[in-house]
Amino acid sequence: MGLLDYLIPFVVGLGILIAIHEFGHYWVARRCGVLVLRFSIGFGRPLVRWRAGRDGTEWVIAAFPLGGYVKMLDEREGPVAPELTHRAFNRQPVGKRMAIVAAGPLANLALAVLIYWVLNLVGVEELRARVALVEGPSVAARAGFVNGDLITRLKGEPVASWQDLRWSLVRNTLEGRTIDLEVEHLGGGSASLALDLSGFSLDPGQPDLVQRIGLAPYRPMIPPVVGRLSPHGPAEVAGLQAGDRILRIDGQDVSHWGDVVAAIRGRTGQTVVLQVDRAGSPFTFQVIPEGVAEGGATVGRIGIAVGDAGGGARESMFVKVRYGVGEGLAKALRQTWETSALSLSMMGRMLIGQVSWKGLSGPVTIADYAGQSARLGLEHYIKFLALISISLGVLNLLPIPVLDGGHLLYYSIELIKGGPIPERIVEIGQQIGLAILVMLMAFAFYNDINRLISG
Repeated sequence: MGLLDYLIPFVVGLGILIAIHEFGHYWVARRCGVLVLRFSIGFGRPLVRWRAGRDGTEWVIAAFPLGGYVKMLDEREGPVAPELTHRAFNRQPVGKRMAIVAAGPLANLALAVLIYWVLNLVGVEELRARVALVEGPSVAARAGFVNGDLITRLKGEPVASWQDLRWSLVRNTLEGRTIDLEVEHLGGGSASLALDLSGFSLDPGQPDLVQRIGLAPYRPMIPPVVGRLSPHGPAEVAGLQAGDRILRIDGQDVSHWGDVVAAIRGRTGQTVVLQVDRAGSPFTFQVIPEGVAEGGATVGRIGIAVGDAGGGARESMFVKVRYGVGEGLAKALRQTWETSALSLSMMGRMLIGQVSWKGLSGPVTIADYAGQSARLGLEHYIKFLALISISLGVLNLLPIPVLDGGHLLYYSIELIKGGPIPERIVEIGQQIGLAILVMLMAFAFYNDINRLISG
């Protein structure tokens, strides 16, 4: 997978999210009667520029893509013609200024709701919440789980998929309580179990939470037949095709899909020899698995999905999750709200030392995930955009000067005291806020580089 396979999804995705954010500011500013002088995606030297709209707003795509801005008429930044002073940002009532500033982050959150809502309506294929026990003693084993159990309810709420289960476990781990679950056994019958989550944390430096609890996705004995291939993935580049039945990997016989997964996972960057049967004819391919982040570790993937030859076994693994209009919207709102709350909680825990700062990611890691999600398909890439859009919205609402949340803090103080904050205090706050952002970016870049070095 080349650099462009990461860079293009990253730049395109970031450009979309920045455009949505800045359009939120722009749209509300126009509705409040403020004159918008420039709408820029990116910073630095303009690559493309044009003028459009009743006010002749300048639209710009600039060279440095990590950000953007909406420049409004403002007496603090230069002289304003007397006939236009009523359209200057600084002349607007504090309520309008707060609405304009808040519109950017809220636009990002609204985009996430829209994405989740559309996916809920269309329906997505996900892993069933059917579990297997991780080897060794674990909380899950003590709770009474057995291989093949399908988790149907958690704390009285239905569990639609593995993703639902994982998210519920993450949320409840923050509370550190014992949770009640209902399961259906693979061979028939049901049971009520209690899972003790006290003592678990969400520290990104630790192994995957669900694995530490003692659970993993259930993998039935599915024939090792190749289904969909990721575009430009190692398998497709090597020449594999959908319908190929994998017979041997590095000379070792393969009897089911689980053998394929196990053989590939630990071979990141190493040449793997696959012998396959294609319509009765033998073929041999050399494939180099690429590393993919999973649960705090890097595992090997070659970009293939299980084929339809799995039959009933495959049906036991996957489920099509779809919701109606009202239920889908309610779930989208809840998912966006809970993800935002979790992001804030993790930030707070980082500040007080309960969670490692190693979980802070920069543009290199985000680009990595952008490329990986794009290769998995449009659905995964769109979900990735929703998650990053939430992060962007939440980050900008933090009460740090130079961010939207910092301006909202200033305006809130102005509302309380009945007048604007002195310019000198604002300038000092901007300098402090900029220093905080530079420090966070430096730490994020350090984490990115450390991940690259450590693999």
